[in-house]
Amino acid sequence: MYKLLVRPFLFLFDPEKIHHFSFRFLKTAAPLGGIMRGLYSHHDSSLETQCFGLTFKNPVGLAAGFDKDALIAEKWQNLGFGFVELGTVTPRPQEGNPKKRLFRLPQDQAIINRMGFNNQGVDVMVERLKKIKRGDLIVGANIGKNKDTPNENAVDDYLICFEKLFPYVDYFVVNVSSPNTPGLRSLQEKEPLTHLLQTLQDKNQAQPAPKPLLLKIAPDLNEAELDDIIEVAQTTNLAGLIATNTTISREGLTTPDAEVEKIGNGGLSGKPLTQRSNEVIRYIHQKTDGKIPLIGVGGIMRPEDAAQRLESGASLVQVYTGFVYNGPGFVKKILRFLTDNR
Repeated sequence: MYKLLVRPFLFLFDPEKIHHFSFRFLKTAAPLGGIMRGLYSHHDSSLETQCFGLTFKNPVGLAAGFDKDALIAEKWQNLGFGFVELGTVTPRPQEGNPKKRLFRLPQDQAIINRMGFNNQGVDVMVERLKKIKRGDLIVGANIGKNKDTPNENAVDDYLICFEKLFPYVDYFVVNVSSPNTPGLRSLQEKEPLTHLLQTLQDKNQAQPAPKPLLLKIAPDLNEAELDDIIEVAQTTNLAGLIATNTTISREGLTTPDAEVEKIGNGGLSGKPLTQRSNEVIRYIHQKTDGKIPLIGVGGIMRPEDAAQRLESGASLVQVYTGFVYNGPGFVKKILRFLTDNR
């Protein structure tokens, strides 16, 4: 029904407006949480997953970028998610890049975005998280820097987000891989990345109960760069890696070149990322003998894609564009497929 009737109607309108509409709908439907869980949840104890010291009721999560401001943080479990990653959040509120900045490529089952870390700031997220009742839903925070913060001072922004959110989330993800904040990806280079992660890890380990600290990486890294990431992750004792963020590549698209060029810059997500994101997961898993826990994200458009990511070495998976194209029943389909094919 979603693909035949709902999606064609929604795709008639501006993607960002529909994104906000979907949040309003889910907030309005919140009192029907029990009914929604009945429709969209799939419970199977065999899907429970232990990863970096946390217990996930199932291995399918909502990727960062969808609920940037924790608007409906605890409501995502009504749609079957085992965990949700909020953000990317920055210390101060920021508008992000000028609109129009979110584009669909239906022919490729893809999305291009150049949102630019638009969010209401960490203090707003904290106030919302103080009020939620999330049960057994695992909540992570994806943290970043403000656009006008120089890279040499970036660590200060990450520390602010880390310290303020520490009491309210289960794990943290350092985002230095978004292509939509100028210069951000240069923080993936070995020296600045080591400094950033070690500073955060020192602060983390000073807490009575440290929390898992992860890094989200780009799909555009070559093997030498991935090797550097692995070394940094091991040196700083990261809890895990998330692979991958959106890509700046436009290779292999069926959407006409003129249309793609008209859209302009931004990170590409969806089906064109399926193969590359899986390759990155497989490479890291094999290179580390599976010693670094991995979350697979990027191009999970079918239940089979999620299963493949787990087979390649991921412990958990996240969806974003696949959720947009497949609708609210997508998580349940993935979970049923995983149950039936264990």
